[in-house]
Amino acid sequence: MKLSFRLLMSLLMFAAVACNSGGQSENKETAATPVVENTGSVDGFKLGVQLWTFRLFTFTEAVNKVDSAGIKNIEAFWGQQLGGGLQGEFGPAMSAATRAKVKELLQSKGISLLAFGVISPQDEKEWISAFELAKDFGLSYITTEPKKEHWDFIDSLAGVYNIKLAIHDHPFPSAYATPDSVLAAINGRKNIGACADLGHWARNGLNPVECLKQLEGHIYGAHLKDIVALNNTKAADTLVGKGVMDFPPIFAELKRQNFNGMMSIEHESNWENNLPDVIETRKYYEAEVSKLK
Repeated sequence: MKLSFRLLMSLLMFAAVACNSGGQSENKETAATPVVENTGSVDGFKLGVQLWTFRLFTFTEAVNKVDSAGIKNIEAFWGQQLGGGLQGEFGPAMSAATRAKVKELLQSKGISLLAFGVISPQDEKEWISAFELAKDFGLSYITTEPKKEHWDFIDSLAGVYNIKLAIHDHPFPSAYATPDSVLAAINGRKNIGACADLGHWARNGLNPVECLKQLEGHIYGAHLKDIVALNNTKAADTLVGKGVMDFPPIFAELKRQNFNGMMSIEHESNWENNLPDVIETRKYYEAEVSKLK
């Protein structure tokens, strides 16, 4: 699907006006959350948490848990109840006042919202709402598993908003289960790249290091998880470093590629009390990454 000329020109004009006036009208309450270069002993690496890890809790509770874990970057997901005295859920429907309160919460903790996902908008209107929300929060990229017919449209839209799209890989039968399928979407589209879910590749029976090599130059973010069995799409999560995955070569490959995106911890286990697991994952990550210097 091609982005219509009229819509593209309208968005370009809107973006130009916003850029020219933003510096004069922005205030502390509504400013985009600043990027925090946090945790990671190698320059460019950023550790974060995909808030799906804390899906049983509200957004406010999840942010507090991330703060307690000593991590300063997050990837949000749509549909998480906000909590903390705020009505509704995280997503495009948030009012301007609610968004301002969310930003205040993040700033009070020194936490940066760098991405959200995984989303799969159904039409142009929903995609535009997604990009508007991403722009409002100053996101680096949107994690997505888009419809094939949207590839051209969203690549154009990403160019207008200057926000990248990172295609995520779920286990088979996901359309993006392998790097080849992600590369097909990336081909000829400069604003589309990858969110490398390392654990899902292992579930699919793929070698994560080889997958990273295939996607070299196109990796905007990654999901950090470990599993109990290879080549099993139903394999359960476990503590990173305690499962069957070999992480030192994975970190080394990302270092070789000069990866400078966010590696989001996504721990889909021990749902009701997984904060200690996230802290242990952070410690393991820091210890292994420090060896790359």
